[in-house]
Amino acid sequence: MKKVFLFCCVLLAQTAWAQEFKTLIPAAQGHPRLLFFKEDEAIILKNIQQDTLWANLHRQILQEADALLLKEPLIRKQIGRRLLGVSREMLRRTLFWSYAYRLTKQAKYAQRAERELLQICQFSDWNPSHFLDVAEMTTAVAIGYDWLFEVLSAESKKVIQSAILTKGIEPSYDERYTSWLKASHNWNQVCNAGISLGILAIQEDYPDKAKELIQRAQKSIVLPMKDYAPDGAYPEGYAYWGYGTSFQVLYNDAIEKVYGSDFGLNQLPGFYASANYLLHMTGPSQKNFNYSDSGDGIDFHPAMFWFASKTKNTSLLFTEINTLKTSKNLVSDRLLPLVMIWGKDLSLVNQEIPQQLTYVGGGPNPVAMMRTSWTDKNALYVGIKGGSPSVNHGHMDVGSFVFDAMGERWAMDFGMQNYESLESKGVGIWGKEQNSQRWDVFRYHNMSHNTITLNNQLQAVKGKAEVVTKQNSNNRMAFNLDLSSLYPEQATAVHREIAIVQQKQVEISDEVSSIKQGGELVWTMLTTAEFHENGGGKAYLTQHGKRLNLKLTGLKGKWITWSTQPNHDYDAPNPGTRFVGFKIATQTGQNLKYQVVLEPQN
Repeated sequence: MKKVFLFCCVLLAQTAWAQEFKTLIPAAQGHPRLLFFKEDEAIILKNIQQDTLWANLHRQILQEADALLLKEPLIRKQIGRRLLGVSREMLRRTLFWSYAYRLTKQAKYAQRAERELLQICQFSDWNPSHFLDVAEMTTAVAIGYDWLFEVLSAESKKVIQSAILTKGIEPSYDERYTSWLKASHNWNQVCNAGISLGILAIQEDYPDKAKELIQRAQKSIVLPMKDYAPDGAYPEGYAYWGYGTSFQVLYNDAIEKVYGSDFGLNQLPGFYASANYLLHMTGPSQKNFNYSDSGDGIDFHPAMFWFASKTKNTSLLFTEINTLKTSKNLVSDRLLPLVMIWGKDLSLVNQEIPQQLTYVGGGPNPVAMMRTSWTDKNALYVGIKGGSPSVNHGHMDVGSFVFDAMGERWAMDFGMQNYESLESKGVGIWGKEQNSQRWDVFRYHNMSHNTITLNNQLQAVKGKAEVVTKQNSNNRMAFNLDLSSLYPEQATAVHREIAIVQQKQVEISDEVSSIKQGGELVWTMLTTAEFHENGGGKAYLTQHGKRLNLKLTGLKGKWITWSTQPNHDYDAPNPGTRFVGFKIATQTGQNLKYQVVLEPQN
């Protein structure tokens, strides 16, 4: 029934667009019209005068805009198959300079932006073979053209407009480069957003082409949007939420401001809820729940200010405002100036604290998070991974978890390895079959995640685990996962329950039924902490003068530690980390039931 409901929602969104767009006239026809209206400037200036957080952020943007003036113009330097680094830097420079000009009217910013735009437009192409590069470059050039329209020379406008058409829009019709139109992941969102902003910037000169392209984008972009349903859990994880969802917001916001309607996109199931998903993804250790291809650092997300404004819920900005207050490197975010626009109607003075301590999300890649407090730096936090290795950027991490306590991360995830480091050595990392080379990469298979391995076998790529709330009270918060489909050849059933008990300890309870072939069960937890064996099914970890006690009950086993040294020369090194856990010999037909307790020693 859920799939039928989601299909109907997507179909209704497509139908509503098709019906309305036939006769719709753009509501915003002059320049600037992409994201940042002329009248917004006065609101932002008022915010800067009244709020020190807005004032400090504005100051940082202007300082970085000045620093960028001293940089050499960008050149077409491709790394491996990607020009993406150049495209992203171009987007960063364009946004910073264009914002700085709009708010100060100082010609130096517009002049340098114009120079850089002309330089980029002389490139032979924007690398359509890796279309993300085209999309981000088109976004940059479109924003520069629109925001600086009043000061660009007539000749520059012609050159920029021609480049948008020939290097951005025309390659989007070449079937060699457009598999993203049918994809349901971040490529669809980024590429549709980039090409759409490109045509919206010049639509008065190409009205028929604008209508055609936006109709195409609308039919396509609902494909990744359906994967936010039902609860907002983004299938590709934290980092790719930051990428895909940011460009989804760019698209939705641009469409709504140009045409005066979002055509039902924002109301699609789970989209607004995805901001709540991202909020819960940060632990008290100031690391994120970095499953799939993500690092564990905390990013700043301008798109969260759009969500907070749309939903009138400033508690969504709990992490963002803390980051705003403490981060020293916000200016590395290429979308940073958009915070001033998307957050212009928000007050940052009184920080609202989130109320919910748990989150559970279904969809293609279910996850759950729980914590004992939002404000106590020593709070317990657990992120739990269900889902499937088959999702885009997925790992064999089903049943895995991260754990924070006393301000430290005790159970961690390696996260991603740089793609170019693998691709340059000929490693095929994008295959998703059971025997794909992807699963030979050390950081991708289940032996390197905080889950169980039976008989040294990989998890089943096509398996999937849902996450079910078993209990949620002050005394016990618990989530249950049925992992059976991940181990179809090893056991009849595999279940894991993870609970925070009495707000003071975490219990991981596993049940393995009818083992199909005797061998070995390995229980793994990855950590940076030092390991100390304590005998009798006990051990403890230490880091930064803090201690976490480990206890195994339900079977006789010895806590051990083993190396995280990778298997191949193409694997990334993992210094300062180790596996802790236990290894149990198993017999055919055996049932196992045991519990691991993780208890901070305060």
